[in-house]
Amino acid sequence: MSNRFTQYILAAMVLGIVMGAAIYNFLPDTRGEWASAINLIAMMFLRLIKMIIAPLVFATLVGGIAHMGSGSKLGRIFAKTMGWFISASFISLLLGLVMVNLLQPGANFPGTLPAAGQSTGLPVSAFSIEKFLTHLIPTSIADAMAQNEILQIVIFAVFFSVAMGSMPERSKPILAMIDDIGHIMLKVTSYVMLFAPLAVWAAITATVAKNGLAVLWKLIVFMGGFYLSLMILWAILVIVGFIVIGPRYSHLLKLVREPLMIAFSTASSEAAYPKTLEALNRFGASSRISSFVLPLGYSFNLDGTMMYCTFAAVFIAQSYHIDMPLGTQLAMLATLMITSKGVAGVPRASLVVIASTLSQFNIPEAGLLMIMGIDTFLDMGRSATNVIGNTLATSVVAKWEGELGPEHAMGPGDAVPDDMIPGEVPAMAGHG
Repeated sequence: MSNRFTQYILAAMVLGIVMGAAIYNFLPDTRGEWASAINLIAMMFLRLIKMIIAPLVFATLVGGIAHMGSGSKLGRIFAKTMGWFISASFISLLLGLVMVNLLQPGANFPGTLPAAGQSTGLPVSAFSIEKFLTHLIPTSIADAMAQNEILQIVIFAVFFSVAMGSMPERSKPILAMIDDIGHIMLKVTSYVMLFAPLAVWAAITATVAKNGLAVLWKLIVFMGGFYLSLMILWAILVIVGFIVIGPRYSHLLKLVREPLMIAFSTASSEAAYPKTLEALNRFGASSRISSFVLPLGYSFNLDGTMMYCTFAAVFIAQSYHIDMPLGTQLAMLATLMITSKGVAGVPRASLVVIASTLSQFNIPEAGLLMIMGIDTFLDMGRSATNVIGNTLATSVVAKWEGELGPEHAMGPGDAVPDDMIPGEVPAMAGHG
């Protein structure tokens, strides 16, 4: 069933490219309307995903932390997780910086450059470290769940579960209910994901029908260099995975094929969240770990987005023939290490972060107009890379904590095994 599901998604991607190209070339007067109509299917799927994200994150995270034991263990896991995220972010940013200097995609740019003072329309003023820090704390958990603010849900869930752990007798019925909700939400997830191939077809068809494939050739050097850099980043992540986890890491790569293709075709890491969580649990990562590390990763460990920030920023500087000495580029890297952590909850986050950074280094923000037209195609690669980075981070932390157990055999429409629910993970003697 799993192999067939993967084949359905691949077939949907190919069919979407063919149908999108046909609409773009043979229905030029109505291709916009066709793209909008077909994109409704993809948008409905993404709304279904958003519908289940908040209760899924809350139930699995609270159950996982409540069964984790002492608060010191939670602190240790958090420290290991953030240490990994910071290291991965630095490597991603540095690789983007190295590759853009080696490839020089902006040198002798053949197209017409936008006027330096032209506005991009991006809400740059909406982004600041101060706003991000205050954005961490929800003013209302109901509002946070309604807005799918994953980081705010994580903050509340940590306080809630730690409080439950301090009142074990009173918390038993609530914890049992949360475990049941976890079961139910994972089952709901399996139903929602059955629509993934249709959503993949719609997303690809709408994107190609609206933009055509010819738009890619205008910036083929930039896109080629960026995807080459992504491939190198993937290679680094895979090598690290084999070093830390061992030969069985190859099994995880097979398990994440579906979330990878979903993230790539829909250009949304969020769309792949349920399947990514399922793949990690099937791989044997304890739900106590995966339900804690993965939501944090969606805010702090976006490896593909990190690399894109330095790659795109220096590309724009090269296009405008702005000299950037090594010291300036390293200062930009340090700036992005901080500002890129504020992407949670900001629409078109990577573009907003880049625009904010460009202004600090006197690089025309208008340069983003060159790449905004192909941003969806770039976002596909970024989203897939984010999935790879977060699955690696979660499995590594599980390995370090001795909570990486045997694999579970499970198809995409199958019932969720009991030992994949945070409250029902086997004793630790069976892990490691």
